[in-house]
Amino acid sequence: MAGHSKWHNIKHKKNAKDAKRGKIFMKLAKEIYVAAKQGGDDLETNSALRLAIDKAKANNMPNDNIDRAINKATGNLDGENYEEIVYEGYGPGGIAVMVETLTDNKNRTASEVRHAFSKNNGNLGENGCVSFMFHRKGYIVIKRDDIEVDEDTFMLEAIEAGCEEVEANDEVYEIYTAVEDFEDVKNTLQESYQLEVAELSMFPDTYTSISDDQSDDMDNLIDMLDDLDDVQEVHHNMQ
Repeated sequence: MAGHSKWHNIKHKKNAKDAKRGKIFMKLAKEIYVAAKQGGDDLETNSALRLAIDKAKANNMPNDNIDRAINKATGNLDGENYEEIVYEGYGPGGIAVMVETLTDNKNRTASEVRHAFSKNNGNLGENGCVSFMFHRKGYIVIKRDDIEVDEDTFMLEAIEAGCEEVEANDEVYEIYTAVEDFEDVKNTLQESYQLEVAELSMFPDTYTSISDDQSDDMDNLIDMLDDLDDVQEVHHNMQ
């Protein structure tokens, strides 16, 4: 994974947040809803709900919004029923793309996702066409400015906490873990450091380089998918 910083994509999203905060809150509320619906509202036993709430709080989502999503899921309030659907396809230049969605209308979502692909020189594929190229990992980001120890000391701390890999760049440390180790690593590191990002995400096994024109189309595809209300995450293997 070295040399393929996820942080650059996250920064791009953060810079556009203020203009889209309402849409972001809606997506986070869906994630909380599904986690609570599937695993209940007990944070001690429902790790997916803990992660969803942590992500919501990191995005400054009000507690009332968080509580409302949980109450809808547990039957205390009327709410929609969301279905998790993952779409797979190819972007410009054959880039592998996975699109995670939560939807109450799969026909609408399929149509919108297909339109985004076709408009940007890509095409929607069959289930399984690219998912074998990706694996889920834990991902944690800590800003360098929030760390007082030197790089070698910090990396040793992260490794001792149980991480698989640490990447250092000018702004942040990016820490990768096995799925089963993520909670332990997160809990250990947050005892000493402020975590900028802490999530489970999909990462490609290999990356693909494409031309500048194809990269522009790919960026447009990602932005168009991210703007869809039903899309939660977009994963790809563009270099």
